[in-house]
Amino acid sequence: MPDKGIFSLKGQVAVVIGGGGVLAGAMATGLAQAGAEIAILDVSKGSAEVRARSIETLGFKAIGLGCDATSKTGLEQALADVLKRFGHVDILVNAAGVNSGTPFFEITEEEWQRILNIDLTSVFLACQVFGKAMVDAGKGGSIINISSASSGPPLSKVFTYAVAKAGVNQITQFLARELAPNNIRVNAILPGFFPAEQNRKLLTDERVASIMGHTPMNRFGESSELVGAAVYLASRQASSFVTGSILRVDGGFTAMSI
Repeated sequence: MPDKGIFSLKGQVAVVIGGGGVLAGAMATGLAQAGAEIAILDVSKGSAEVRARSIETLGFKAIGLGCDATSKTGLEQALADVLKRFGHVDILVNAAGVNSGTPFFEITEEEWQRILNIDLTSVFLACQVFGKAMVDAGKGGSIINISSASSGPPLSKVFTYAVAKAGVNQITQFLARELAPNNIRVNAILPGFFPAEQNRKLLTDERVASIMGHTPMNRFGESSELVGAAVYLASRQASSFVTGSILRVDGGFTAMSI
């Protein structure tokens, strides 16, 4: 295993929820390369297994599990499977997500609940299930939630998603206070615009032009550019005094006004 110095995650186990996706999958691979053993959880068991195999081909330990992160029972079963395989959990990445560009007056209750369940309730439940396991183990840990540039000020066209991500920020900072006595750090990564399946359909030519005009670096992010933030926040040494933070990886988007 390569020595990563203060960024080494050797001996730690990371659970990445939504890890079958592009962005979370890149973070999972980066955590493995830093030395962590990886459990990929995804509503698509096939996607989780594919990502786990890709990590294993690089010479690292990984498992892929099908899991509905909006179900506490499903998360508890996943925890049991992870503990059976690896024995403990040290890092949790909450990256399950879905988006929609439905105009406000056309949003149905069903769509509202679906997006809130996947983007917000899943974070609440996973923090309960895996956070409690960390507390019980008594060895500290790191929880990394995935926020969004839409979490405030809110972006147009993604009303429910923006509401959910604002809630993620609140969960992050509340739990940072709640779990600090247990040496469990809780932070969030706030990505700017990283094209992925959940938002690609929203990226019309007009919207892309607007995004680029508001992004000082004048480009989209690459999935690999989230890895450093994830490894940093996961590391017990590099970010040992960091909790309750919302770390922006957005090319300057949230620093821009006029």
